[in-house]
Amino acid sequence: MNKISIIIPIFNEVDAIHRLLLHIENTISKTIDYEIIVVDGGSTDGSQKEIQNHQKTLLVHSEKGRAKQLNTGAKVASGNVLYFLHCDSFPPKNFDLYVLEQVQKENKAGCFRMKFDHSHPVLFVSQWFTRVNHISCRGGDQSLFVTKELFNEIGGYDESYIIYEDNEIIKRLYQKGKFAVIPKYLITSARRYRENGVWTLQYHFTVIHLKRRLGHSVESMLDYYRKKVK
Repeated sequence: MNKISIIIPIFNEVDAIHRLLLHIENTISKTIDYEIIVVDGGSTDGSQKEIQNHQKTLLVHSEKGRAKQLNTGAKVASGNVLYFLHCDSFPPKNFDLYVLEQVQKENKAGCFRMKFDHSHPVLFVSQWFTRVNHISCRGGDQSLFVTKELFNEIGGYDESYIIYEDNEIIKRLYQKGKFAVIPKYLITSARRYRENGVWTLQYHFTVIHLKRRLGHSVESMLDYYRKKVK
């Protein structure tokens, strides 16, 4: 029996989580058993109260830190497929069916293609490359599905990563093979790009990627991120 556990980490995202939960309720096929697990890292904006207004949604508390929150959600998940989703990324209609189809094809991990909700040449180029099944074209905003068996096998998210945790786990999943890019589009918010400036934020993300490739420490990447990104 297949069941999908949708795991969403939040911290002070009362408006975003409201929109996302409504979106999931309207787009999930409801033909596959599912649960929604929202893992809160200590919100103070009323996010917890908002979550309690939605059926089939379990509120779980965790230490702040996306990797820690995602691992916490995975531990309580009862599904055999885990679907990790950012609170400002909106999957396509019947996304659960697309995920299950890939799992049945023995693709034990994967993501969707992605589009931004904002038009800009840099973002257009960036989103175009999400159709390419190569590790350099991956990121957490595309969401991530993985069988619970494989997730446990690789040890889950590395909690030493305060940022870049999505890229780190995706690298290990690619090494296992059978990573699928579903040819349907998830829509993600360009909020951070608008706040920081598209060119500016893209530059900072490029620097962080280079730091990782050059072997810089997790602390070095985090320090740069905190200094440069709002």
